[in-house]
Amino acid sequence: MKKKLSLMFVAFSALAILAGCEPLTIFDPKGPNAKTLSDTIILSIITMAFILLVVYVLLAFMLTKYRASKSSADYEPPHEEGSHLLEIIWTVIPIIIVAFLAVVTVRTTSTVETTPEGYDNKEPLVIYASSSNWKWHFSYPEQGVETVNYVNIPTDRPIEFKLYSFGPITSFWIPQLAGQKYAMSDMLTTIHLAADVPGSYMGRNSNFNGRGFAEMEFEAEAMTQEEFDKWVSDVKSKEKPLTEEKFDELLKAEHVGRSSYSSTHLEFRPAPMEHSEHMKMGGMDHSDMDMSEDEMDHSKMEHGNH
Repeated sequence: MKKKLSLMFVAFSALAILAGCEPLTIFDPKGPNAKTLSDTIILSIITMAFILLVVYVLLAFMLTKYRASKSSADYEPPHEEGSHLLEIIWTVIPIIIVAFLAVVTVRTTSTVETTPEGYDNKEPLVIYASSSNWKWHFSYPEQGVETVNYVNIPTDRPIEFKLYSFGPITSFWIPQLAGQKYAMSDMLTTIHLAADVPGSYMGRNSNFNGRGFAEMEFEAEAMTQEEFDKWVSDVKSKEKPLTEEKFDELLKAEHVGRSSYSSTHLEFRPAPMEHSEHMKMGGMDHSDMDMSEDEMDHSKMEHGNH
């Protein structure tokens, strides 16, 4: 009796603690791609819950119907050959479940890997998001500004984050706006998102990369286009340019606060190649590589002559 009371106390304590927690942000999407991912997760949960319900109902039925009974010692159960129909059913059902979830996953992945629905005719804002140690750098090549540990984006406009890392692999994630994608040191990856609602959204690195992993968070603030343009103008007029020396200091530092600059590190430290460009380079043979290098040298010579 005491053990039961202890278990009940632990269960109710856990419920009380969890009741005070904030709701999971992935179920509170503020953009089309995040909504697609949220709907897919909910559909998967419902599907798994239905499967568990069926399994538990069948388990209770089997335990009740075929439970042990008081039979004589010489009782022998009748021999049964089995049912081909039942064997086909319990083989086909898992195939159908896996095929259904596979189709849903493929469709969802295809959707979130492109420009968000409803934004096809709008020019995307490209932001280079790079990680170093336990911080994030956000470069705006179109606006010519850069931020550290925070990023501002306009609402009702598609955003393309070009991701890479100056160190270990990290994973860029803004749960209410998009899913996760890796940032690597030797190539660019792209994540598409859009914010329908102005607000402040938490972003973080979701890939463990050392002792400062828990603190590797940033704020993504969505604002109107007018507010965004004003913010860019303020940064360009009030903040200092980002020099190579200052950027090297930022790369070496482990933890820093927020900061803004009126230029980007892309001017002296270009981003790596896109993943597709890497694939093309990987498909070239040695003769193609040699020819490309010769052409590059010839181009440099012509440029020098001019």
